[in-house]
Amino acid sequence: MPRIALATYDPGARPSKDRDLPVLVEALRAAGADAVAAPWDDPDVDWAGFDMVVVRSTWDYSWRAAEFSAWVHKCGTLTRVANPPEVIRWNADKRYLGELAAAGVPTVPTRYVAPGEAAGLPRDHEYVVKPVSGAGARFAARYTPGEHETAAAHVARMHDEGLTAMVQPYLADIDVTGERALQFFGGRLLHASRKRAVLAPGTAYDAEKVAHPDLQVWQPAEAELAVAERALAAVPGAPELLYARVDLVDGPDGRPVVMELELVEPNLFLFLHPGSVPRVAEAILTEAGRRP
Repeated sequence: MPRIALATYDPGARPSKDRDLPVLVEALRAAGADAVAAPWDDPDVDWAGFDMVVVRSTWDYSWRAAEFSAWVHKCGTLTRVANPPEVIRWNADKRYLGELAAAGVPTVPTRYVAPGEAAGLPRDHEYVVKPVSGAGARFAARYTPGEHETAAAHVARMHDEGLTAMVQPYLADIDVTGERALQFFGGRLLHASRKRAVLAPGTAYDAEKVAHPDLQVWQPAEAELAVAERALAAVPGAPELLYARVDLVDGPDGRPVVMELELVEPNLFLFLHPGSVPRVAEAILTEAGRRP
């Protein structure tokens, strides 16, 4: 009976936002595993006592990136971690988009502005500003050229906190065709979903956003699947990934481009795709049974 920990976050007095977690724990137990969910930052958890730790919904990690990176590294010295710690560390910093673009993967054009560098914000088109370490649209906002001073203050706030900013053109087709999320598990396409745009005009960067508005089941087109597979193939070292989510939007020419490659803690949306639960549990058990 493999012992499996699903690493999550501590929601405190509030209910957890991970609707899939109890369902997945129960599915693993029904399949014969000794499975538990545990906050990644709980000092009382003996991670070495598990055959595998699956990083699931550590959704506060971007607020504590250095602490989380240290935990992933330590956990990786004690037991098997999925995804691999080196993949998690690489993917936790969205500068990976530049590496994907350099490898020929269609991506949203991205410029990075580190602390001490001039923002150089666009003055002729709508754009998005967000940090290289973030989740759930934290510190992200959409601006028009006329909002230059507000956007510059946004960048300055991130720089004050030691964060590097990302500046991307706002791809207007997202307001029509939405954002598509292709979820892979055990090396195969699991399911796909689509949601409408998260960033509304005039919403402050520090306002809480709805991360997955109007989420619905989606059947990916061949072009979307091809781009997603190119992104996965470009991950450094070609590691074996237990899970991955590739978020796509349409570029100016109507072709899909990568907005994000989620290899740390992507929402699986199993509540929308209940038929995927057995496949996820099977893939986790298969991975847990492999020898290091």
